[in-house]
Amino acid sequence: MDREMPNTPGVQVEDEERRRQRKLEEALEIKSLRRIISAYLNYPEAAEEDVKRYERSFRKLLPAHKALLSHYPFKFQKLRRCISMNSYFIFNMLQAFEPPLDMSQDINICVDPHLEHAPNDHPCSGKRDACSCQSTSASSKLDQACIMEGCNTMCRIPKEVTTNEEVKIEVHQEYTSGSCPVGPDDKREAGHCCENDVTDSCGHVSSSSRDWLDPSLQMNVGLVDVDKVRCIIRNIVRDWAAEGQKERDQCYKPILQELDALFPDRSKESPPACLVPGAGLGRLALEISCLGFISQGNEFSYYMMICSSFILNHTQTAGEWTIYPWIHSNCNSLSDGDQLRSISVPDIHPASAGITEGFSMCGGDFVEVYSDPSQVGVWDVVVTCFFIDTAHNIVEYIEIISRILKDGGVWINLGPLLYHFADMYGPDEMSVELSLEDVKRVALHYGFQFEKENTIETTYTANPRSMMQNRYNAAFWTMRKKSATENHVTP
Repeated sequence: MDREMPNTPGVQVEDEERRRQRKLEEALEIKSLRRIISAYLNYPEAAEEDVKRYERSFRKLLPAHKALLSHYPFKFQKLRRCISMNSYFIFNMLQAFEPPLDMSQDINICVDPHLEHAPNDHPCSGKRDACSCQSTSASSKLDQACIMEGCNTMCRIPKEVTTNEEVKIEVHQEYTSGSCPVGPDDKREAGHCCENDVTDSCGHVSSSSRDWLDPSLQMNVGLVDVDKVRCIIRNIVRDWAAEGQKERDQCYKPILQELDALFPDRSKESPPACLVPGAGLGRLALEISCLGFISQGNEFSYYMMICSSFILNHTQTAGEWTIYPWIHSNCNSLSDGDQLRSISVPDIHPASAGITEGFSMCGGDFVEVYSDPSQVGVWDVVVTCFFIDTAHNIVEYIEIISRILKDGGVWINLGPLLYHFADMYGPDEMSVELSLEDVKRVALHYGFQFEKENTIETTYTANPRSMMQNRYNAAFWTMRKKSATENHVTP
């Protein structure tokens, strides 16, 4: 007969402390998500302030100088129309978003000072452009890292769908620590993982009424947060516009070609499993899925996840939306026409692209999600594109990549070493910034052997018509994880 655990005061105190900790973490996540949503909603107001600033400068000109620029008032009108179109896209995107938490909760509670400085949102990938969207404040991680700890956003193909059919990529929010598994061996349908109701099976409250968009719940956000929204708009071009094809050919095409060459006889019944950490807006993960792999993208940023979910799940047709990504800078433009040009997105209809069953997007911190014991030896391939320099500790990244790969598994990497946290100077900050030589030495220590290595010149979210182009000589390699027997052979 089973004996019940004694209900001792110590156990009660420990349980109460765990509940309190969970409540504080949830409150911080709600606060973080509200801040990100507020940044999106504040986009038109912040953009309008920019136009007003341009107008003030124009009004200060001498009459003779104004006469030379008589077209400027008309340009300002055009800018406002472009801002309106971007805002329309953003609002539709937010309307489609299903928050993983009850956004109407009161978050005005006393917060542990250590938790108060927990990560808030990952620096958006636009930081690789000349105009960095990282915070200049060294005192707060809230502008540097995402709080998607504990929260997963999964989009998964229903089992019965074939690669030739049009599919609906369902998106669900779920906790890493909950009952919903992450990984290529999870064969359950998404709807069975977290049913969408007032309260789903993972215990999350659905906000289908969109009460969380109520202005009373919005927060004041700084320009740094709004800049991240502008970075997302540029990232949309990179991943989901015809104009971004050149960059995708530079960064994604070598990876896709390498995957195709390494797995020439892929089985449709049992496809190889590929993990894509730092998946951003999801295009690379989708392309890998279309190549015949069980592909899972992992992304840390709510800014990114909200947008990728909208494009992957709610797009009805290619070219459905029109955005104006280059309007926020007057610098290095060849013409007003270049600056004000429209971009149609997406360039393909994701749900009709020929996705392999099992495609998913997992939201959460790479270290926290994939350090789980269930991930050991699960993946045939890990693809990192402009990702490994997002680490506080790149050694830990490499260790985890080695651990989650099967023996003989492959790590394909492309990107620079522009360490995200290199300019953070707080006493509790950590940033391990290795040279490429040291990165390779660490990889060898964790059982990798080089199969291919070269350098690829590429840009990142660059305006192809700008007078200034920042280029990276990105490291590109293929490494293979040696088997356990190979690792233990004595020389």
